[in-house]
Amino acid sequence: MRIELATVPGSRERPNEDWAVTALPASGQGGTAILLDGVTPPPGAYGCEHSVPWFTARLGGALVELSVSQRDLTLGEILAEAIRRTGDTHRSLCDLSHVRTPQATVVMARWDDQEIEHLVLSDSVLLFEAPDGTVRPLLDDRLDRLPPGSLASDEIADSLARNKEGGFFTAAADPAVADRAVTGRTPLSEVRALAALTDGAGRWTEMFREGDWTDCFAVLREEGPRGLIDRVRALEDADTERVHLGRGKAHDDATALLVEL
Repeated sequence: MRIELATVPGSRERPNEDWAVTALPASGQGGTAILLDGVTPPPGAYGCEHSVPWFTARLGGALVELSVSQRDLTLGEILAEAIRRTGDTHRSLCDLSHVRTPQATVVMARWDDQEIEHLVLSDSVLLFEAPDGTVRPLLDDRLDRLPPGSLASDEIADSLARNKEGGFFTAAADPAVADRAVTGRTPLSEVRALAALTDGAGRWTEMFREGDWTDCFAVLREEGPRGLIDRVRALEDADTERVHLGRGKAHDDATALLVEL
């Protein structure tokens, strides 16, 4: 088995809000891959005294512990319980009802000798590569389906779209959001490798259109996760007229995880 992980912050002035891990049980049966992309809040108070990296570390820790130890639970049930546990650690100190309470996108994959179970919530990406080289993206495309103008500003997104019916959903403080995740199971025989990308790494395909997801997976295999991220950084630096970047960050936190089964 080959496992490679790389993560690069978008700015030296800000902590990296991404979080990722793989876990292989001592029994040797199966494994788990988890990737989170913390949602950067706008300046100002947002009801919580804790940072986004604090939140992703605790949510991620709960997810990996539960996914390894509670094999009888589905990934959706695990996400709900992890959100509940994380909320309990600061519910008495913070206003978890605030629309900008710390939150994250979630990608999870858990496999045994028979199948792979997956979960995707919000705009990070999970890719499955079949034995014949075909790549299948597993996406939560709610952000792409929003009406024009829904994300014109943080205020508009908060009022119209964030964690609301008809909008998009992230893992924040409400365990019920786990029911909104994209989930499924795939026979292990149909997957020879998988990859998880935060949207900062997925820019190579989604923003800069350098190739489709099959091409992106080929870069991951040949150059590794850091090679893909380096390519993204070069494209960002070259887009001085912001033709592709638009209103987006010049550099976003970027994390890529590759697992060859």
